[in-house]
Amino acid sequence: MLSSFDVAALLFVLAAVIGVANERWFGLPRPIALLIGAIIVSLGILFASDVLSLDLQHRTRMRLVHSDLPDVLLDGVLALLLFAASLQVDLVALRRHLVPIVLFSTMSVVIAMLLFGFGMFKLFALAGVPVPLAWCFVLGAILAPTDAVAVEQLLHRVKMPESLRAMISGESLFNDGAAVVLFFAALAAATGLEHETGHGEIALHLIVASLGAIALGAATGFVAAAAVRRIVEPALVVTVSLGLILATYRLAAWLEISGPVAVVVCGLVFYNAGGRRIETLGHGAPLKAFWSIIDDLVNTLLFLIMGFELLAIRFTAVPLILVGAAILMSLFVRFASIALPMLLARRPEGGRAPAIAVLTWTGLRGGISLALVLGLPEGPYRDELAMVCYAVVLFTVLIQGLSTPALVRRLYSKG
Repeated sequence: MLSSFDVAALLFVLAAVIGVANERWFGLPRPIALLIGAIIVSLGILFASDVLSLDLQHRTRMRLVHSDLPDVLLDGVLALLLFAASLQVDLVALRRHLVPIVLFSTMSVVIAMLLFGFGMFKLFALAGVPVPLAWCFVLGAILAPTDAVAVEQLLHRVKMPESLRAMISGESLFNDGAAVVLFFAALAAATGLEHETGHGEIALHLIVASLGAIALGAATGFVAAAAVRRIVEPALVVTVSLGLILATYRLAAWLEISGPVAVVVCGLVFYNAGGRRIETLGHGAPLKAFWSIIDDLVNTLLFLIMGFELLAIRFTAVPLILVGAAILMSLFVRFASIALPMLLARRPEGGRAPAIAVLTWTGLRGGISLALVLGLPEGPYRDELAMVCYAVVLFTVLIQGLSTPALVRRLYSKG
């Protein structure tokens, strides 16, 4: 029986092999190359299990099922990734486009959950796989947020107007908090806890969770920034940043407010409030270098695990045409959830139409959606929801992610 250390060692060896092969021959964005490589290995495990009568699939699936992966992603990995991403954000651009970012992080998430929930309810019924509306709303909440990890990795390779870049990165950083609140509210309704979801409780919880998280993140960020101004040793600045992120996230969980929002806010406040002192003492480069390495290592494991989740999902009798229809539905819902709030915001650089097109196509789903769906309780609809979720995640990361540069060049080329 392999220990957790053995599994981690195998994953990093696989990541190194895939990374070298990709850099040498393929030149794909490394997260996407890792995902494809893990899927290929997963298909090899399925082949060995079915054709060669080896028990690899069952063993791998049991390792994934009993790894508490959803809790690890939501309670730890997500905090590290969001904090690392927040250090790269242009705060001036974020302030300039605050209105559309807030709309995309709240209104768009609610619209996406409702539209996708209603749409999948009809599609499941037409396919002869009846799933209650409440569970369809759960699926809508799972697929409502874009993935900050995938989006940030993608933006590094794409040239686009800075206003659009700010809206995309800002939305992906902040919409996780709203989506998690909606997910647990929808799950409570689906499992019969209606008293937690009626009479405006969802809206109230969303507002309280967001405002409380902003207040907590700002407070902890300012405290850490004040401490950094008195520090000379670069390594100690890194230690303070680690303590800041972990304490903020756990405090948010204890207070039952949005951990993702609190982490992003504390990262923005920490670096920008203490930035002058950090840069003067030369701490900025070591701090960003450390978090860049953390970001890279965690991303490496996350995208590999996303590929191996193929082995953790039970493929049911859901028709493939339903899966294809769900992918098309996700694109339509993403378009609608962006287009409606965009009408309320200031006209972006280059016009609304190309901005809506790019925002629609860069709506990649990823680790947080898989963490939520894998955290669903066992029940009669879990496999159907997981299958649709995994298909949408793969399509957005592989197809939309790889084709985004061509789309941006076509819409924003000066020629």
